[in-house]
Amino acid sequence: MQEQPKQRIQSIDILRGIVMVIMALDHVRDFFTNVHYDPTDLSQTNIPLFFTRFITHYCAPVFVFLSGVSIYLGLSKGKSKAAQSRFLLTRGLWLVFAEITLVNIGWSFDISMHFLVLGVIWVIGWSMIILAALIYVKPLYVGCFGLLLIAGHNLLDPIRAASMGSGSWFWKALHESAIINLSYDRKLYLLYPLIPWVGVMALGYWGGGLYKQEAVVRKRILLRAGCGALLLFVVIRWVNIYGDLVPRVVYNEGWKTVLSFINVSKYPPSLDYLLITLGPALIVLSAIDSVQVKASNPALVFGRVPFFYYLLHLYLARSLGYLAAVLTGVHSAEQWTGFGLPVVYGVWLFVVIILYFPCKWYMKFKAKRNDWWLSYL
Repeated sequence: MQEQPKQRIQSIDILRGIVMVIMALDHVRDFFTNVHYDPTDLSQTNIPLFFTRFITHYCAPVFVFLSGVSIYLGLSKGKSKAAQSRFLLTRGLWLVFAEITLVNIGWSFDISMHFLVLGVIWVIGWSMIILAALIYVKPLYVGCFGLLLIAGHNLLDPIRAASMGSGSWFWKALHESAIINLSYDRKLYLLYPLIPWVGVMALGYWGGGLYKQEAVVRKRILLRAGCGALLLFVVIRWVNIYGDLVPRVVYNEGWKTVLSFINVSKYPPSLDYLLITLGPALIVLSAIDSVQVKASNPALVFGRVPFFYYLLHLYLARSLGYLAAVLTGVHSAEQWTGFGLPVVYGVWLFVVIILYFPCKWYMKFKAKRNDWWLSYL
């Protein structure tokens, strides 16, 4: 006997909400930190700073994967493939547009948008557009396609956009993170190339089928898959030949050697990066599969209104950053020195607490209404 999906599966919303909270830490750090170098740069960083950045590596892969799971569950609730495909196409286009406009303005408050960043919302939008076509294929084949992109895309690393002339932008959009000069005063930063993020969503779509299985079977498969991904990460990283643009290094300091082992590439996301992030996510999904919490639980609230939360947290964190600059007498970006980690963590907690109240209201509002536009926010 198979277990049919519920209206909302709490474990999915809870995990999504947890990574949304963690994501806010990374962005608050961007706006408030006094560290003006990459926190994962082992020549300059320290352990607390490294892990403040490293923990946020889990956010994008988990969110993209769970988006794929949710898409599968949308079909299992009785939606026709044609209706779901139209929804994915239109919502994907909306997210691409929202990234270029609402999200970028939230990052900089620059309405002229001289520096456009194409990030996680952009890549989720394009992944939905591609999945709008893939849902007509058997989920197994979609999952195999996703695995192929995830496991094999580092074979494409030797292909560089610089060798492609005028068509280099296309390869950058597919497989390289790069800055593109649009004009003398406008730049485009392709932070999230499509490969293998499309594969992550495709894999999540296939994984959504587990939620039609009995809970005991689903939990066992999730646990084994998660442990298998972590074991594969250790093996590949130890061999140190394939799987990441940046190989691990053995340092004189033991702590640096350990951090180098897990210091994987996110831009673009390597195989090692996806194994070390999705593996633990699958284990957590198995562990919380049967957990039931109150509707007021913060993780559940944030997990049910992710895009609303995403927009609000950007505008709130950026506004607080400007307020801090004014209060400290800073008049330009060049004068900004920022704050240490204690202040960063304090502001992060403040942002999360403040966001709980509008997100809870919006969650209840969505639950009472069936307006079509609510599906896009």
